Amino acid sequence: MGDHKEQPLRVGAAVRRRRRALDLTLAVVSERSGLSVPFLSQIENDRARPSRSSLEKVADALRTTAVELLAAADPACSVDVVRAETTEPAPEPRTRSLVRGHHQMHASEFTGDHDAGREFQYRNDQLMYVADGAVEIEAEGRAYRLGRGDTLYLTGGVRHRWRATVPETRVVVVAVAEHIEAVRDRPGR
Repeated sequence: MGDHKEQPLRVGAAVRRRRRALDLTLAVVSERSGLSVPFLSQIENDRARPSRSSLEKVADALRTTAVELLAAADPACSVDVVRAETTEPAPEPRTRSLVRGHHQMHASEFTGDHDAGREFQYRNDQLMYVADGAVEIEAEGRAYRLGRGDTLYLTGGVRHRWRATVPETRVVVVAVAEHIEAVRDRPGR
């Protein structure tokens, strides 16, 4: 119950994302695959489920494989619960994924400190929320101090690093998943 693995996959969004990433129209995919534009539209909007043969034709037209499209598919369910850990707090830093599976959004909870010298740069936008404690974040050459309840929004491509300044600090990071083409290349990046 609540486990998206039990649900059928919706491949339509994966097909649409791939088509748009390649800047292709439905007409071009139709021409390449031999499938009609209305049928392709129904697939993208999850109103039709393609057969294995049709999915392979679509994948070929999109220069990928049916396996890759299925791996990028969205689960049909819309609810999944990730329970809080019930173990005693550990003295070492830890990371916990707050979202299971292959979705458009990803969220993680970081507790404690981590390698403050490590620089991050993600393709898509992200939001950092300080649930407990305090952090220092360096982004684009500027330093920011955040305390409990503060957030920092970073657009895709921003180089940054951060460190906890209080023991047992908890930071929640919510981001557009890396497999999503959410941000076009920005000028100067």
